[in-house]
Amino acid sequence: MSFFDWVLRLLKEYWSLFLQGAGYTVIMAIVGTVVGFIIGLLIAIVRTVPIRSGDHPLKRGFLHTVNAILTAYVEIIRGTPMLVQALIFHYSLFSKIGVPPLLSAIIIISVNTGAYMAEIVRGGIISIDKGQFEGAEAIGMTHFQTMFHVVLPQAVRNIMPSIGNEFVVNIKDSSVLSVISITELMFMAKSAGGTYVQFVPAYVICAVIYFILTFTVTRILRYVEKKMDGDDSYVICGSQSDYKSMIKVKGKEKNK
Repeated sequence: MSFFDWVLRLLKEYWSLFLQGAGYTVIMAIVGTVVGFIIGLLIAIVRTVPIRSGDHPLKRGFLHTVNAILTAYVEIIRGTPMLVQALIFHYSLFSKIGVPPLLSAIIIISVNTGAYMAEIVRGGIISIDKGQFEGAEAIGMTHFQTMFHVVLPQAVRNIMPSIGNEFVVNIKDSSVLSVISITELMFMAKSAGGTYVQFVPAYVICAVIYFILTFTVTRILRYVEKKMDGDDSYVICGSQSDYKSMIKVKGKEKNK
């Protein structure tokens, strides 16, 4: 049989396995990215809390300690491969306490993604003009109120491409979790290819499915980004009480 004959045969006989594996891959990527984003968001907010010389020594000491712990988490997780993290966490902890492999995989992806998201969100927060922080502080807003009501709505839009990139990376990197017997796409490809010792055709099918998943996710995220940008034609009102002061943008009439 030719190469393409084997591809068609494996697809015909094991399409349900490939579909099931793709489903597990998507579930792990979605949940892992969402939970990882929440972890990264909380870490970034805490790490951007200002430490002033006039603060109480206990408060300064507490913030320095928390920052040191969070920095260590980010550096260690980003500095080690997810494959190694999966082997260590799963076989030294999760398997011994009876955590199901799928839940174990989601936790591993979430913890790994959280470290990257923490730096992505922190970068988005830092990119916001400092005048907005000062203005919020001037009207009595706390750091957390400033974050949630002023800074994060702008920062999240700015980092949307990076968040989407992490989502795509999680779809592909979930393949390493086959080492802990997760029945995701890569695991299913190995199983189907091993039946006839035709691994290359099985891996080609696997690669095509990964490409379809990542391409689809990329297009969806681009659409979401455009929606977050709003309509290209918008109205700026110089005075809420004077209709004639309205300025219509994007080639329309301008009245002042």
